[in-house]
Amino acid sequence: PHGTVATVFSMIPLTSPIVMLMRIPFGVPLWEILLSVAILFMTFFGVVWFAAKIYRIGILMYGKKPTYKEIFKWLKY
Repeated sequence: PHGTVATVFSMIPLTSPIVMLMRIPFGVPLWEILLSVAILFMTFFGVVWFAAKIYRIGILMYGKKPTYKEIFKWLKY
């Protein structure tokens, strides 16, 4: 639980909830737990913001598949 792989995976948002819960009983410093939770929340809010920006414009263009160029353009709105 104190190896490099476990430490890195406990900071990656997709794996942090599981890996960090497995590491906590073995004595993880409080700053690592707080950093993991902070990264997880920042990633969550970032993904929700990104999806909301695309959904707001994309829902109005139903029936058409967006290109990557259009998606990046929608982020400017």
